[in-house]
Amino acid sequence: MEEQNFDERNPFELKAYPFAIVGFFITDKAPQDSFREELSVEEMEEIQSLIKKYIFKEGTDIVIAPFIVPPDQVDETLRQLAEQVFRGENEE
Repeated sequence: MEEQNFDERNPFELKAYPFAIVGFFITDKAPQDSFREELSVEEMEEIQSLIKKYIFKEGTDIVIAPFIVPPDQVDETLRQLAEQVFRGENEE
């Protein structure tokens, strides 16, 4: 079975599901002072590629958006991420 490129598949056959990789970081700094600000597009693509390669089975595509989410804002944040990912579908 030949694997299709993400762009070649029918978007109406695909379904997106949120996933989370939960961890902790330990620091004496404020949370916003703990993350690198100069993360390049290439570095983000590399992180996304590693997550896809080592966690998901072949044929599964992922999109990531790293940020700190307070526990009481998780549902709203996932809704906003879904809107960003699928905003083009509603315009057609």
